[in-house]
Amino acid sequence: MITISALTKRYGDFTAVDDVSFTARPGRVTGFLGPNGAGKSTTLRILTGLAEATSGTAEVLGRRFADLPNPGREVGVLLDASAQHAGRTGRESLVLAQRTLGLPAARVGETLDRVGLTPQEARRRVGNYSLGMRQRLGVATALIGEPQVLILDEPANGLDPAGIRWMRDLLRDFADDGGTVLLSSHLLAEIETIADDIVVIGGGRVVAGGPKSELLAGVGTLVRADDVAALTTALEAAGQTTSRTDDGAVLTDADLAGAGRAAFSAGIPVTELRAADGAGLEETFLALTAPTQRDAGGAPRPPVSPHTPTTTGAVA
Repeated sequence: MITISALTKRYGDFTAVDDVSFTARPGRVTGFLGPNGAGKSTTLRILTGLAEATSGTAEVLGRRFADLPNPGREVGVLLDASAQHAGRTGRESLVLAQRTLGLPAARVGETLDRVGLTPQEARRRVGNYSLGMRQRLGVATALIGEPQVLILDEPANGLDPAGIRWMRDLLRDFADDGGTVLLSSHLLAEIETIADDIVVIGGGRVVAGGPKSELLAGVGTLVRADDVAALTTALEAAGQTTSRTDDGAVLTDADLAGAGRAAFSAGIPVTELRAADGAGLEETFLALTAPTQRDAGGAPRPPVSPHTPTTTGAVA
């Protein structure tokens, strides 16, 4: 189990992670999502002992990572597949992990087979590996200690479709065997396929979290009016985030009452007002993180609005 509680990290006047709380549970894959600069990497670095929190706690199996007696045999970590010694062979890299963790020598070959690196590939130097092969070697290093928890950042980056399918099956099997998986990725379609729970972070804060089925059930309110421009202006003037649907309606992060009051106060006749339909993960992600996304010109949007829908951050 992974437990993040009121986690905050400040760098001078900048707050990278702001009171983040969520739980990743055994037997489940938890997707950890957010736009660039949202605070995902900082959270993972604190969780794996690579950075100190300003306040709050980040625990794996009930302890700080630094307090685990032999972390590699309890937690498998892959944060950067490119951060591997280019001069070593794949096998040498894994032998080093095996010896450091005090594991039987046979575990090296078993783990190479598990991640699909052939004996010929294992004898090649890592500097000559493709990104996909580096990902497989990184996953092998994370798995060699037979941990209970996996913490992975973009593990499918550089993999071809067959490799992505392999990664999906590996993580699903790991969770189904009772393991805990925390998976950060920009491949939203993959997260939608594999994740049981999803935590979305934006501007350093958790903006949504919970079972995938609940998170995708619907976000905000759909409003329709003859004067779409005036409706959008009225909703945004009320502090609501808006986006336009393909058929000309407006999707807002407010509840039904809030959207209706904003339109009524502006004197705009509304022709449709209802809860938004269930959406795919990409649409949901963009709606939830809209206030922290950069627009087409590259300028950051305003901070997360207090009207942005959130949960308690706990994943059941």
